[in-house]
Amino acid sequence: MSTHDVAVAGVGMHPWGKWGKNFVTYGVHAARAALADSGIAWPDVGLVVGGETVRNGYGGYVAGATFAQALGWNGARVATSYAACATGAQALDTARARILAGMCEVALVVGADTTPKGFLAPNAGERWDDPDWLRFRLLGMTNPAYFALYARRRMDLYGATQEDFARVKVKNAKHGLENPNARYRKEVGVEDVLASAVVSDPLHLLDICATSDGAAAVVLTSVEYARKHGLAEPVRINAVSTVTPTFPNTVMDMPNLATDSTLAVGAPEHTFKESIALAAYEEAGIDPADVSVAEVYDLSTALELDWIEDLALCRRGEAESLLRAGDTTLGGRIPVNPSGGLACFGEAVPAQALAQVCEITWQLRGQATGRQVEGARVGITANQGLFGHGSSVLLSR
Repeated sequence: MSTHDVAVAGVGMHPWGKWGKNFVTYGVHAARAALADSGIAWPDVGLVVGGETVRNGYGGYVAGATFAQALGWNGARVATSYAACATGAQALDTARARILAGMCEVALVVGADTTPKGFLAPNAGERWDDPDWLRFRLLGMTNPAYFALYARRRMDLYGATQEDFARVKVKNAKHGLENPNARYRKEVGVEDVLASAVVSDPLHLLDICATSDGAAAVVLTSVEYARKHGLAEPVRINAVSTVTPTFPNTVMDMPNLATDSTLAVGAPEHTFKESIALAAYEEAGIDPADVSVAEVYDLSTALELDWIEDLALCRRGEAESLLRAGDTTLGGRIPVNPSGGLACFGEAVPAQALAQVCEITWQLRGQATGRQVEGARVGITANQGLFGHGSSVLLSR
C-alpha cells in the first residue's frame, strides 16, 4: 500500500438521460446512493467537494455549497472544483489531498449536470482572448469538428478505417446493454453506424457522444478510517493525475487552433495525453501491463483508440489491431469502457470523471453485473479537460 492511497468507501450515480430537472436533484440522488453504499452517515462527512459546471469561460454553479445545503447543512468544510471535462478528477484530488494531510477523514465528492440541447455551444458575448470562444466564432469549430480531425489523423497515420471507428461503437453499445445507469441501451451493428448521418467527415452520428443529464458521487476516507469501520479490503485510489502540458505542445488539443513551435525547444518525450497516464503510473508505482480494465473518454469512437495508446496499453498505431482481435471487449485481454462509455452515457461534464471511478470501483469489487471484467484488480481512467486539464485516476484492490 502506498502512503498516497485513500479508500473508496462508497460510490453512487444518477442514471444518465435528458430528465429536464435541476442538476442538484441528480447530485443529491448520487450523493445519497454513495453514502448508503459506504454505510457512513451524512453527519460524519467532514468535507464536500462539488464539481462545477462552467461553459465557455463563465462561472456556473457554486456546486460544493449547493450540494452541502441540499443534503442538509452539517458543518462540513466545502470546496468547488472546475477543470472542464476533468472536473471530477480534480475534485477527487482535492478531497484526497485533504485526507492525506490528516485534515479530514471522510469526504464526499459530487458532480452533476443538466445539459442544453445539442452540442455544447458558446455563450453570448465577445471574448477575443478566449481560444474556446475564438474557435467557435472565427472557424465554426464545434467539438465534432475537432473529433473529426483526430479521426482523420488516425486514418492518415495508422490506416484506421470508418469501419474500425464503427466497431468501437458496436463494442461499447454491447457493453452498456446491462448497465442500469446508461442512457442508450441498444445494440447496433457496423452497418448501422455507417448508415447514420455524417456529422463531420469521417465521423457519423453514432460515432459521437450525446450531451446528457447525470450525476456521480464518491465517498473517500483514509485507509485507517476504512479499516476501523469494517472496510478491510476497500478499493483504493493509488494515484490521481491532473498534469498540464509541457512546452512545446506539438499535438493539437481542443480548443487550441495551432501547436507550439519546436524551433527553440525540442519536442518533449511525451505528448500531453501520454503524460497524463504516465504521471498516474509513476505516482502509483504500477505498470501498464498490470491494468485489468480501463474507462476512457470516448467523445468519439476514434478518440477511444487514441486513449488506448496514450495509456500505454499497446504501442502507438496498434489500437485497431487490439480492437479487431477483440482484446478490448469483455472477455478480452484489456477490456475498455465496460460501462458502455460515453457512447452509452453521453457527456455530463462535472460528473463524467467521477462516473468512470464509480465503474472501476464496481469492477474491482466484482459488482458490475452483466458487464463484469473477471478477476479485475487494477483499473485506470482517462479523460482531459479544455485548457490543459489532465485527468487520470488509478485504482486497485
